Amino acid sequence: MSPTITLEIPWDVLHTTRMRPEELKCELALSLFQQGKLSFGKAREMTGMTAWAFQLLLGSRGIPIHYDVSDYEDDVTTLQALGRL
Repeated sequence: MSPTITLEIPWDVLHTTRMRPEELKCELALSLFQQGKLSFGKAREMTGMTAWAFQLLLGSRGIPIHYDVSDYEDDVTTLQALGRL
């Protein structure tokens, strides 16, 4: 498991957006993926979703999947770290 950091979000932000912390984390993952700052695998991992569920979420939001050699290499590294490859 990778080290993590704690991000403080003011309560009024959660209240205003009417989101749970998990939902806000998912939105961050989606935004970073859409901007090309996270690979599909890392963004999916951040959301805690299966690959299929994350792909469906991207489709429902109209976010195209951009998957290149670098993304593939990141996914292979992640799978190796998880002992699944």
